Amino acid sequence: MRSALPLRSALLALPVAALALSAALPARAQSAAFDSSQKAAIEKIVRDYLMEHPEIILQSVDAMQQRQKTAEAEEARRALSENREALLRSPADPVAGNPQGDVTVVEFFDYQCGYCKAVQADTQKLIKDDPKLRFVLKEFPILGPASLVASKAALAARAQGKYMEFHNALMAQRGQLDEGVIMRLAKSVGLDTDRLKKDMDSPDVLKVIAANQALAEKLNIHGTPGFVFGDELVPGAIKLDEMKRLVDAARAKG
Repeated sequence: MRSALPLRSALLALPVAALALSAALPARAQSAAFDSSQKAAIEKIVRDYLMEHPEIILQSVDAMQQRQKTAEAEEARRALSENREALLRSPADPVAGNPQGDVTVVEFFDYQCGYCKAVQADTQKLIKDDPKLRFVLKEFPILGPASLVASKAALAARAQGKYMEFHNALMAQRGQLDEGVIMRLAKSVGLDTDRLKKDMDSPDVLKVIAANQALAEKLNIHGTPGFVFGDELVPGAIKLDEMKRLVDAARAKG
């Protein structure tokens, strides 16, 4: 019985291949190759075989999904390579950790993203535990008007030397943000809110956000958080152990 199935598969491969080939031929050539009764017979053989062995359909779907996953990973690596300077070395991006670190991690985040806030403690511990790690923060406000206000305020806080304090306060805030909450948090970390409001709409601040949005589009990042570890794009929230593993892998690649 075991030897019959491969034999039958081999025999069936001939008409299946012929059917696939006929679909690619012009109509006149198809009619010359198979008449309607022959086509019906071939289709019945294929249908009967798939009914007897439905696992082949699942195997085909799995293979297709794996090919798609491989293609997407390759496309992501290509996009990362082509946009490496904008991703890692934009002077407009805030940097945490060691500015001269040997491994750079990039995070695209939104201040209203619950998953971003859930991984905040782990990203902070990752930075604290690894003195050679460079961590780039990409403001990526995609969850509504309040997200945009928060990102503009955070970037504007750099002019007063308070970005990280304000960033951490925004990340620690639970519940919805609005301008009142954002300004209250700004004041709590020592920011001059009158100056902050003026700086928020500066061309430089708006340019950073627009650049991050364009870069995310190129990298096919449409949600937050989105991480880049070396040459690997990692969408979604991940745990500290996985972060450390990805940093180690990036460091091993040099």
